[in-house]
Amino acid sequence: MQLLIDNSNTRTKFALADGDTLAEWRTIIPTAELSPESISKALDGIAFTHATICSVVPDASELLAASLGEIPLHRISHQSDLPIAINYPNPAQIGADRLANSVAAADQHGSPAIVIDFGTAVTFDVIDKSGAYCGGAIAPGTASLRDYLHRRTALLPSIQLEEPTSAIGKSTEDAMQIGAVIGYRGLIREILEEMRQELGGEPSIIATGGDSPLISSGLKEIRILSPDLTLHGIRLIGQRNHDF
Repeated sequence: MQLLIDNSNTRTKFALADGDTLAEWRTIIPTAELSPESISKALDGIAFTHATICSVVPDASELLAASLGEIPLHRISHQSDLPIAINYPNPAQIGADRLANSVAAADQHGSPAIVIDFGTAVTFDVIDKSGAYCGGAIAPGTASLRDYLHRRTALLPSIQLEEPTSAIGKSTEDAMQIGAVIGYRGLIREILEEMRQELGGEPSIIATGGDSPLISSGLKEIRILSPDLTLHGIRLIGQRNHDF
């Protein structure tokens, strides 16, 4: 049984994999609330023999590793033994989450492929026709855009993202929903179109991350939703690097 840890800037997800299968058990700790006590409580009674960490928060990665004690541990990086090649000038700059997403996309959907991860930031990762990671793009996440307007203006409220009922807002909240949802789809669509032209062929386009169902619902370009994509990538890389 392998413990999978997906440590992002916003939250840290724990899951288990039994061989090639993700177990039903999951738990989440807000990354800001990680501590030896919160990690111990989250893993109390959970049995596992190996652990794999996918982290984009170095201090949190150290804390998580220390909390696991003597359990065999692999931390994903560009130096991991990966089942895909990397065609990128400086592989050390590629986040562990982006590597995990790319590995899972290539395994489950082949190549070429484009992964869009709707998290704190929205990341695009591209696997070329040969099956190699070849680059991507990063833009602010939907929450970043929404929260920025609330924090930086005197009168704009905080909102929860939902599908606008019209493209012409009849209230401040409606207008903000239009900008944050419909406008954001324009950003995604334009980046995808440019990437598809450079990549050639017809890549699989896979969406994952918290806001992927909402944003993808209005984008015909995205036909694959994979909420567990990152966890599958962590599982695959962990299996390869733990030699089981």
